[in-house]
Amino acid sequence: MNYRTFGNSGIQVGEVGLGCWQLGGDWGEISDDGAMAILRAAVDSGVDFLDTADVYGAGRSERLIGRLLAESSSRLFVATKLGRFSLPGWPANFEEPAIREHTEASLKRLGVDALDLTQLHCIPTEELRRGDVFETLRKLRREGKIKRFGASVESIDEAMICLEQEDIASLQIIFNIFRQKPAGAFFERAKQKSVGLIVRLPLASGLLSGKMKIGQTFPPADHRNYNRDGQKFNVGETFAGLEFERGVKAAERARALLPRDIPMAQAALRWILDHEAVTVVIPGATRPEQARDNAAASDLPPLGEPIHRALAEIYTQHVEPHIRGPY
Repeated sequence: MNYRTFGNSGIQVGEVGLGCWQLGGDWGEISDDGAMAILRAAVDSGVDFLDTADVYGAGRSERLIGRLLAESSSRLFVATKLGRFSLPGWPANFEEPAIREHTEASLKRLGVDALDLTQLHCIPTEELRRGDVFETLRKLRREGKIKRFGASVESIDEAMICLEQEDIASLQIIFNIFRQKPAGAFFERAKQKSVGLIVRLPLASGLLSGKMKIGQTFPPADHRNYNRDGQKFNVGETFAGLEFERGVKAAERARALLPRDIPMAQAALRWILDHEAVTVVIPGATRPEQARDNAAASDLPPLGEPIHRALAEIYTQHVEPHIRGPY
């Protein structure tokens, strides 16, 4: 595992982490034993950055990570999020009492005295622009409840708003072969301000694994079933905002350009890691072997400029015009 510095903190984290959305059940059912096996496999593979949220399984993901923290001797960096929990709900979730309540709940579930990182969880743009939520987070940091704060956002416009906060530690964005827009002025601005960049949905909900087929179905509890057209939340969180069939065809085009001796998922992760502005990429895993394979992407050599240029052409011609949702 190779390491990168997390923003201006001086802390080194493994460049491949583990996204823990799936531990809450939104990618199909995973038993507690299965979830713990995934977490342990990731840590055993060198992963030390875990990303979760209070809303994933109504706290289940955090509780499972808390079990891991209690048993592990490894130094782990846990990033969580707040703002989308069902109670008290929007807009009360953005007021200080609710932010405090949700922070205390995360502390309890994780079993820690202070959160390594708490992130605003894709909250409304107007709340980011108003800025009161950031002042509340600064209070919690002064009180020692959180060590640093950031934001998970849906669009580059929202990310740029957050970058106006001088002491923001990190931003979490969707970035992958099918979502290349961030790799421009935004990356440069984030580097200038030494803001850590956490990349979520690096495989576009599995499209970039190269294993999905047109006509494929998903379990009822899987967001790739119930949100594929944005029925429950931002459509960009599912299949990168592409219609499923179009995404499968685009993945087939990308597969033809990537090294044949490397699994497509690993190559897609390597593509992201080739961007030095990225701090950590957080693929999910529903099986231990997936967690191990994802971590191995850190050891791959860069893909090279010709492959990057060819993938950029696929993006501009076959993907970018068809992305739905905020971007």
